[in-house]
Amino acid sequence: MGSMELWDFENLADGRAPRVVLGVDGGSTSTLCVCVNANSSKESPKVIGRAVAGCSNRNSVGDELANAALELALAGALKNAGVPRSSVQAVCVGISGVDTRDDEERMLSWLRQLFPRTSHIFAYNDAVAALASGTLGKLHGCVLVVGTGTIAYGFTSDGRKTRCSGYGPLLGDQGSGFAIASQALASVTRAHDGRGPPTALSGAILKHLHLKHVDDLISWAYTDSSWARVAALVPVVKACAAAGDFAAQEALNFAVQELSLSVNSVVTRLGLAGEDGKKPFPLVLVGGVLEKNDSFDLVSAIVHCVCASFPGVEAIRPQVEPAVGAALLALRQSSVATCNGDMSAAEV
Repeated sequence: MGSMELWDFENLADGRAPRVVLGVDGGSTSTLCVCVNANSSKESPKVIGRAVAGCSNRNSVGDELANAALELALAGALKNAGVPRSSVQAVCVGISGVDTRDDEERMLSWLRQLFPRTSHIFAYNDAVAALASGTLGKLHGCVLVVGTGTIAYGFTSDGRKTRCSGYGPLLGDQGSGFAIASQALASVTRAHDGRGPPTALSGAILKHLHLKHVDDLISWAYTDSSWARVAALVPVVKACAAAGDFAAQEALNFAVQELSLSVNSVVTRLGLAGEDGKKPFPLVLVGGVLEKNDSFDLVSAIVHCVCASFPGVEAIRPQVEPAVGAALLALRQSSVATCNGDMSAAEV
């Protein structure tokens, strides 16, 4: 379907459509857009349309495919809500791969062409949408995202920001799902060679992957180099750690230390905990690797570690998804921009 055809539904849209805001959470796996009634309360956002598309990370698939996926999600959410672009009050996208000011400006320029009648348009890294999902749209505090990769991102109330990690597996995102699983796989090969002690990970991983021998891991690992495929082994590592396996516990404990260091770096650089290190601040924890289950609770371990340096940390597990966080951020930021008389989203 061509770009123009995506918007054909606008010809049939109700002229009495409500004012809305759009929030996007885009990454290397998928892109989700939600359409939220602009009259919603920040505590209870009313989602009236949503749509999912493919990868919108330009570093993964290039500008053309990334933008096509993003446009498909934006148009789909509005179509499902029965609302035309003319009713969009604000747009906020959180996209992985939007890392620099140039990245933000490139994204803003593209979005302004797509939404020429929308004054308030915002572009951030997807970690910012994750932060907003825990703070109900307020940019303050620190967020730790741990999935296939990992990043820590923070904002002060006066708009200063910084990040830690988020460089990808090749540049050392220790504590990520990929890093945890990679360390576990290395423990299996070390045990197989006699370079390391036996580990329950060997049998558990082979069973999970339906492989017979450790040597079969070579073909499995290099036939498909997808980082997410490796990171999908993290639940196996957690289960082995809960059962007492030393190598699995070592991989997870190392991850906890590294993830805590990332949070501590952001908090220190921004002074989120005040001069004495005891000032309260929100720490939003997001990502599949941090999902709590009956085996190994990474969140509690990370918070305990951060607490040793910053006792005022207030851990938050969001009750809404990051795309809704982006929509809440759009609501809040557009209100701020209107109050300040700013019509340029890039300046907000």
